[in-house]
Amino acid sequence: MMHGFGYGWGMGFGWIIGIIILLIILWLAFKVFRPNNEQSSISQKTPLDILKERYAKGEIDKEEFEQRKKDLEN
Repeated sequence: MMHGFGYGWGMGFGWIIGIIILLIILWLAFKVFRPNNEQSSISQKTPLDILKERYAKGEIDKEEFEQRKKDLEN
């Protein structure tokens, strides 16, 4: 009476759901254990690089840039 009912969809597409779950787990593992590029690039910047960025963004004017640059060179 219920011959094959309920088995067709699960047997045919069940493995796809398993693969999707596996891919999500792998993606999360790589995201968690891979070093964050933004944080590593920030830690590699020198004080002069940060000063130049602040000047380029307009956070400090030319006079303040030059003074702080002199302070860093000494």
